Amino acid sequence: MGRLTTHVLDAAHGCPGSSIKVELYRVEGTQLQLLASALTNSDGRCDAPLLQGDDYRSGVYQIQFHAGDYYRARGVQLSEPAFLDVVVLRFGISAEQEHYHVPLLISPYAYSTYRGS
Repeated sequence: MGRLTTHVLDAAHGCPGSSIKVELYRVEGTQLQLLASALTNSDGRCDAPLLQGDDYRSGVYQIQFHAGDYYRARGVQLSEPAFLDVVVLRFGISAEQEHYHVPLLISPYAYSTYRGS
């Protein structure tokens, strides 16, 4: 059965990004449909897949990571407006693939991602 998972690593502090709000949307033309919302755990992962089962199908998706709130909660002084407040990743899923893992490596001024395994 297919599933979508994520993981956040804080490059600025060298640790998992815990308690980061993560939202998953399905992109339908110009509309966004919220499918899931979660907080990352102490390991920087969501406790359950963001997408699985009957909802797991081919299409365009968007994950929003609330990085600015995370860094503010850690006491990091961010510019106003913050350079990176909400990190938005838009990507496609082909349902023929069983597992998509979308990790995020963040700092207050940069991020990177890739399709993990």
